[in-house]
Parts: sequence; structure tokens; C-alpha cells
Amino acid sequence: RTQAEMAHTCRGTINLSTAHIDTEDSCNIVLSNGGRTYHLKANSEVERQRWVTALELAKAKAIRMRNNQSDDSGDEEPASQSDKSELHGPLKTLSSKLEDLSTCNELIAKHGAALQRSLSELENLRLPADSGEKIKAVNERATLFRITSNAMINACRDFLDLAESHSRKWQRLLQHEREQRIRLEETIEQLAKQHNSLERACRGAPGLASGTASVSSTAKAGSVQSAKGEASDEDEETEYFDAMEDAPAFITVTADPKHHRRSGSNLSGASEGHPEDWNLEDSVFESSNQSSYNESTGKDLLPRKRRRSRIPDKPNYSLNLWSIMKNCIGKELSKIPMPVNFNEPLSMLQRLTEDLEYHELLDKAVKCESSTEQMCFVAAFSVSSYSTTVHRTAKPFNPLLGETYELDRLEELGFRSLCEQVSHHPPAAAHHVYSRRGWTLWQDITISSKFRGKYLSIMPLGAIHLEFHSSGNHYVWRKVTSTVHNIIVGKLWIDQSGEIEIVNHKSKDKCQLKFTPYSYFSRDVPRKVTGVVSDADGKAHYVMSGTWDEKMECSKIVHSSHGSTSTEGKQKTVYQTLSPKVLWRKYPLP
Repeated sequence: RTQAEMAHTCRGTINLSTAHIDTEDSCNIVLSNGGRTYHLKANSEVERQRWVTALELAKAKAIRMRNNQSDDSGDEEPASQSDKSELHGPLKTLSSKLEDLSTCNELIAKHGAALQRSLSELENLRLPADSGEKIKAVNERATLFRITSNAMINACRDFLDLAESHSRKWQRLLQHEREQRIRLEETIEQLAKQHNSLERACRGAPGLASGTASVSSTAKAGSVQSAKGEASDEDEETEYFDAMEDAPAFITVTADPKHHRRSGSNLSGASEGHPEDWNLEDSVFESSNQSSYNESTGKDLLPRKRRRSRIPDKPNYSLNLWSIMKNCIGKELSKIPMPVNFNEPLSMLQRLTEDLEYHELLDKAVKCESSTEQMCFVAAFSVSSYSTTVHRTAKPFNPLLGETYELDRLEELGFRSLCEQVSHHPPAAAHHVYSRRGWTLWQDITISSKFRGKYLSIMPLGAIHLEFHSSGNHYVWRKVTSTVHNIIVGKLWIDQSGEIEIVNHKSKDKCQLKFTPYSYFSRDVPRKVTGVVSDADGKAHYVMSGTWDEKMECSKIVHSSHGSTSTEGKQKTVYQTLSPKVLWRKYPLP
């Protein structure tokens, strides 16, 4: 196969030119190449012999192609001799072509001079006047031909000189790239070995306090050093994104409710009413411990189906990551076969359905009379889907094309969910949820990923739609980027970063949520989420704040003013708010 074909081969392909073909018994064939071995079984001895013959012929052809074309067809460690021949082959060809052109130049010059001499001799002969003029014209044409030929030869020589100098430059660049790749392989191998030895040391350490203390202190020191080291070289590999202009900086100041009861009439009247109208009795907002709605609806009904209270423990298999990664350097991430214990025992369709864990937020949103209040609940629901990701670094299984997952909780919780895998390359799922309590949600999600060496970025593409039946409010938003850190060495951890813009297409209300990425040097609360809910005219009504792994709160804005200019040159808005109300709090883990 050529290099272009190798890029499109399926997972588990073996390079036949370096493969070893062997027979175990009358029906079995063993194919091995490096660390990979395949055991094939034929129906009969005759069929096995036919396969062995075909494989041997294909192997011979692959070796001939490799030798003839000097084509490096994906071997992980090409020999140094073939490297040199691959580098010097084009140079030799260019040199021979240059010599051929020089020879042609000499021949043209020689024959041109001979032609010129012959024409000069003809001119000197005593011939009639008309023939003399013709000979003169032929002489001029011959001179023009010689000048043109010389110009062409000079241009060819210049081109070949340029190609020769560039080929030397390319040779240096190629050699540099090869050295870099070898260095990277050695570094990864060394890190993986260190990681394995540390794991073995931790597992085999005696249960003495002194032993554990020394291991933990070493681990802490190592983590601090690695964190500092990462900070120093972060500049080269970190991607930076410009802040969106729609999300201006703001500061929240809690106002005194009594003061604002007296001075409420002096405030610029908002369409939602004055601050004195905002109290706990007539508000839809409730903290999670006063959730009377839940108690009055599905919680007191006994579930008809008996459900399990725990799942089996995860098997603890030791894994040498280097044995997998060394065969995957330079390959596309989606084509790397990962070990099964890298997965959690769930399908991606089930994981997508988990977005409905806090469906009661949408049940509460149905009861909201104001669209901006409703937007606060929708925003809290959009954040709640990330609540368990902080503990779950394993990836779900990729579903089969056409696979479906249905969650029918109409009797207990009032909703029914159906999810289907609608595309395999790229993987895409369609999800539809209907609730008797007045809302419908649907989404289509495709996952795009980028492997950056130290971390893996997962970018869900596709929109989430939510419609409330009574009001007709239709909300649309998209998910943020998830980043898995410490892919090669260290403990895996997940961060969410980016912005979510939720738009109500009926009332044109908007909510801009910002997920702050983790920073070693930041003083902010980790996993922080902030946002502002504003109406169609751009007037801010609520401030959202919290963390994506714990809770979300909202505070009603009673007054806003422009504050000091920030270091980036943007003017911060100061919002004066009432005390925050808890919209969503994460359930304790089972």
C-alpha cells in the first residue's frame, strides 16, 4: 500500500512487508508484526494452505514495492540506512539531470558554432545577389536560435541550482523532524516507565505510617514540581481564545432589602416590577431544601419497578499505557484502539440521557410567569448536566449505528426520553424528550476532539432545543468544551471551559454563561460559572453565579451602574442585587 492508502486503512491493519507468517497446526495461521499478533483459523487444511500462499505472495509484493519505491509504509522504526538513501536519492537524481543538461548545453553550443561557420563560408562564396540575401537571413535566424538556446540552458541551470540548495534545506528540516520524533518517543517511554514504577511502588508499599507518609510527601512534591513545570511551558501549547464582546465584565454587590423597600419608587421601573414585589412568598424561586413541588408530586409515590441501589465495583487491572501509545504515535486519535477498561460501563446514549437528572428544574420553570425568571431555571438546568463529570474520567462506549436507548419515567417523573445513534462516522446521536408537565426537549450531538499531547479537548457540536407548551417559549443553547488533562502521565482530571449563550427565540431574552477554566495561579473558586440574564432590550434582570459541580444561584438586579475600567481597558458594570436564591444544588453521590 502507498502512504496515501495507509492513511485510510481500518483499525488493526498489519504491514505485510515486515510481518511474520507461521502455521500452528492443520487449520491455524499466526500473523505477527512487532507487538501485535493475530490468530486466524481456516475451515480446512486446503483452505489454510490457500491463505498462506496468498499471504506469502502479498508479502513478497509489499517487499518489492518498498524496495522499488523507497516508500516508508508506516513502519515505526525505519532503518538508518534506508533513511540515508531516502534523503540522498533525490539529490543524486537532481545532480545527474544537471550533468545531462550541461552536456546538452555543450552539444548545442558546439553544433551552433559549426552551423555559424558553415553559414559564414556560404556568405563568402560568390553567389547571385538574391541567394546571398537568403543566406544572410538564415544566418540571423541561426544566431537567434543560439541566443534562445543559451537563455533556456541558463534558466535550467539556475533552476537546478535553486532546487539543489532547497533540497539541502529540506534535508536538514527532515533530519530535524526525525530527531524530534525520536526524542519525543524516548521521553514518553521514560515517563510511562516512571509512571508504572510509581504505581507498582504504591501498590506494593507496606501499610506502615512512615511508608505511606514518605510516598504521599513524594507524590505531593512531584505534583507541585510538575505543576510549576507545566506553568512554565504552558505558553507554547495553551490555546487562548478572545473574550466574546457579548459577555462584559461585571461586579455584583448585595443590596440591603429594607433600604430598597423605601427607595424603590426612585429606581428606574423595570418591566418585571419593583424590588418590593420580590419576596419569598410569591416567588417561584425556592432553595432545594424547601422544594415542596417535588414532595407533592412524584416523590411520595412508590416506584412501580424495583431498581438497583448500586452497580458492581470497577475491576482494578494494571495497565501499561506505553505499550498502547508507542504504536499510535502520529496516528489520528479516532483510529487508536483503546483498552476496554478505559471505558465506563455505559453507552454514550445513556450518558446523554443523564442530562435529565435535574429535570425538576424544567418542571419548576413551567410555573414561571416571567420569561426572565424562566430563563434562570433553564440556565441552571444547562449547567446541571456537568455536575457528575468531575468524578468521571472514563469515556462511555460508542453506540452501534441505529442503537437506541429509551428511558420511560412517565408514571414516576412525568417524562419519557428516546435517544438514537444516527451516524457512525462522525459519531452523532439524536435525543428527544417529552414531559407531561409541560415541556419538550430535543438535541443532536456530534463529538469533535483534538489531542494536544498533555490534554484532550472534546467539543460537542450541535444545538439543544427546549420548548414550553403553555407559553410557547423556545430556548436554544450549545454545550461548552470539555478538557481531559494528564492523558499520558498523572491522574486524569476534567475541566469545562467556554461560554454558553441561551436564547429565547420567542421573547428574545438572553443568558450569557461563562465557564472559567482552571488556572493554577487564579484566586477564583475552581469550576466557577457566572452569567447575566437580560431581556430583548439588553437590560439585565438577574445575575447567575455558582460552580458547575455543586450549585447555581440567581440574584435579582435592583440597580446597575458603570464601575472602574479593568486592566484590559473594558469598563466593568456594577450590579446591585438582592440576596441570592439557590436554584440548583447537586444531589449527594450514591
